[in-house]
Amino acid sequence: MKPHHSHSHESAPSCHAPAPPPSSQQAASAPGPHDPVYMGLPDERYLRPKFWVALLLTLPVVFISMGSMLAPDWFSQFHARVLGWTELVLTTPVFFWCGAPFLRRWWKSVRTLDTNMFTLVVTGTGAAYAYSVFAVFFGERFPTALRGAHGVPLYFEATAFITTIVLLGQIIEQRAHSRTDAAIRALMDLAPKIAHRVDAHGHETDVPLDEVVVGDRLRVRPGEHVPVDGIVDEGGSDLDESMLTGEPETVSKKTGDKVSAGTLNTTGSFILSAEKIGKDTLLAQIVKLVEDAQESEAPIARLADRVSAWFVPIVVGVAVLTFLLWYFAGPAPAFLHAMLNAVAVLIISCPCALGIATPVSLVTGIGRGAQSGVLIKDAAALEQLVSTNTLLIDKTGTLTEGKPQVVGIHPARDLALSSFSSPDDALLALAAAAETSSEHPLARAIVHAAQARNLPIPASSHFNATAGQGISAEVDGRSIFVGRAPADSAASHATATLVLVKIDGKDAGTLELADQIKASTPAAIRQLQSLGLRVVMVSGDREAAAQAISKQLGLDGYHAGVTPEGKQQLVREHQRNGESVIFAGDGINDAPALAAAEVGIAMGTGTDVAMHSAGIVLVKGDLAALARAVRLSRATLRNIKQNLFFAFVYNGLGIPLAAGVFYPLFGWLLNPMFAGVAMSLSSISVVLNALRLRRVKI
Repeated sequence: MKPHHSHSHESAPSCHAPAPPPSSQQAASAPGPHDPVYMGLPDERYLRPKFWVALLLTLPVVFISMGSMLAPDWFSQFHARVLGWTELVLTTPVFFWCGAPFLRRWWKSVRTLDTNMFTLVVTGTGAAYAYSVFAVFFGERFPTALRGAHGVPLYFEATAFITTIVLLGQIIEQRAHSRTDAAIRALMDLAPKIAHRVDAHGHETDVPLDEVVVGDRLRVRPGEHVPVDGIVDEGGSDLDESMLTGEPETVSKKTGDKVSAGTLNTTGSFILSAEKIGKDTLLAQIVKLVEDAQESEAPIARLADRVSAWFVPIVVGVAVLTFLLWYFAGPAPAFLHAMLNAVAVLIISCPCALGIATPVSLVTGIGRGAQSGVLIKDAAALEQLVSTNTLLIDKTGTLTEGKPQVVGIHPARDLALSSFSSPDDALLALAAAAETSSEHPLARAIVHAAQARNLPIPASSHFNATAGQGISAEVDGRSIFVGRAPADSAASHATATLVLVKIDGKDAGTLELADQIKASTPAAIRQLQSLGLRVVMVSGDREAAAQAISKQLGLDGYHAGVTPEGKQQLVREHQRNGESVIFAGDGINDAPALAAAEVGIAMGTGTDVAMHSAGIVLVKGDLAALARAVRLSRATLRNIKQNLFFAFVYNGLGIPLAAGVFYPLFGWLLNPMFAGVAMSLSSISVVLNALRLRRVKI
């Protein structure tokens, strides 16, 4: 249950303080347990102990209340007033202490005339509590018509049970909506805590990242993350910039090239000159994008509150009208009849099932999703998925495997080496031999391809890497060069990267490497489109490659050459065009877009940051699970609407009886057993209906 105002939304303060710059290495401060998180209610850590106390006190109240009806002979040995006082003592802390957040929220809704679910729940539980207290003190003055078979009816169990169950629902929702700083922490951990400062004499000193200033010269060793944004002064290396680009290929850096904080140095060592530090680095900007997107997330109006918006005024109006009619036209004692029947209207109109109508469906739906490889991290995402119409989907690691593979071998016509059975094997084996000492992803792909063919890979020597060009080595007395092919080279695969191989200075052929599309992707795309989603690919690739993949998969569109900041801007652009957006990705660079979209979906095979920023995680990274998530969301929302019907229908039918509409004709007044049965039936109906989700086909 996640209540929203139907007329306006009160923005909840952010749960975490603004993140300090990564150079400080301080994680974003965690929220306090009393800080408002969602709909003006505090964090679930504050609600949780209240729930356990409420549960502990509510169980005996329900036992006393139900037991006196189900086992009257055994309970007859206890005096009715003793049982009443026991219920009063147990229920009072549940209503006032455990339900304090709801009381505050109710009072605010009354002051602002902005009714919501809390207005209805607290009004009903408050009426039940006030009536029951009055009955404990003055029950002997109640007219005979208002007495039950077991004495004066009390509604303490309704007050305690509703408060407890609504607490449970709010814990579920607050946990889902807490603005944890996990994504921010994961991002900031990419920047090292220590930097290696090099002075004018070449002496190296380790200093905290906080002490680095613009102009400092810093050494970055192999396997370390770049500490700040800067320019390479000396040396060179290949950097893994996948956290920025989302692409698996490393980027060669040489003197004069720019490097970004958080990127990973793979093999070489270099010295950079610091240009941007702290909050000015690109990494810090990504952190800020994630924060801004989380804080600006627009809430959706909950169906329960939309119903409450008109249901609450109607019920209150009926209760007032009931009081007036019974006071001026009812039998003696007029005031007592008027008060009791007005309170009865408020009691019967407060459906106990309303407290569980939404969360019980959400919990069941979340469990059903987990069985199908769909991890629902944010209950709201499951609901919001229903109204989305556009899927922006990252290419690398989402549509594709995220691992380049050799997809084509094209030896020169005159290539013939007696030690290999075919020119293809010769070209691949020699290239693999030369690349054995390289850690570049394309080099690893070439070596793996040779190993997959069980080719003998000769030993190499005199390995040398030229930044941005390629590598060279000696293999069996031959000079082998493997590097970037000319830009005008033709490739048989439109999406492939072309690698040129030279033997002793002569072109020996080319290798094509491509990131393979996941086997499940084409069918998953068709399923998503059949569900009414417009599927648009987002990639940092060149236009030709993106266009080829889009055509191959039959997508509804694509965006090529997109930067990390551009991904979030694309989400905003589609939203400005009136589209409700799902964004699916797996990289750190996807985190801002995941947080900005109505629903962010991360691949379980991706980065922790992406998974923290998303509301839904596809555990196995299988896009087909996204189609299952869409079907699950639709089934869950249908179930919630059905539950809300059950939550209101019994009570709606009971209101005329509670108001005494049938008293002039039949002498009927609200029987306490009827109220208990109505509340029980509505709750049982809700639970049984929600359990159907466990068997729904998705």
